[in-house]
Amino acid sequence: MTHRQTYHPQHTNHSAIVKYLLPKNTPSTSQVLAVVTLLLVSGTHILLAGITLIGTLKGLALATPLFIIFIPVLVPAALTIGLVVTGFLGSGAFGLIGLSSLSWVLSYFKQASQVMPDQIELSKKRAQEMDVYAGHTTQTKVGQAQDTTLQLEGHFFGVQKIGMAFSTDFRVNDINLVISI
Repeated sequence: MTHRQTYHPQHTNHSAIVKYLLPKNTPSTSQVLAVVTLLLVSGTHILLAGITLIGTLKGLALATPLFIIFIPVLVPAALTIGLVVTGFLGSGAFGLIGLSSLSWVLSYFKQASQVMPDQIELSKKRAQEMDVYAGHTTQTKVGQAQDTTLQLEGHFFGVQKIGMAFSTDFRVNDINLVISI
């Protein structure tokens, strides 16, 4: 028979729990100093935050009656001050936008004036090339038209007047054409 171990909450093994919760390696001295420093600094800041909150609440308790008495003067004054501050900030923002826009335009014109002569020269060169191409194409077309006219003149048979209309007979590439007008 096996012996059963029963669990009784009153008889817990505390050393096993402590060993389980603690890390296997002990922290180094620098880690301990870092934790202590962190606790001191954070504790000091929490203390200062509490003191500031208490001071603010006391100041608000003392100033509330003054706010209630002077509210007819304070609200218009606060609105006026707010509008003036908004006006100054808006004016400064618009001035900054204007200056930056002006700076951008000036730099754009400066860059354009440096690039512009190159673009003008390129445009002149392209125009000359198009002029040469158009002249060559025109000469070719005119030459072809003259050749066609000479061919037509060589095969022209004549013009006849028939009443009020004219009739023309000519031959193009061995085809007889009759045009009546």
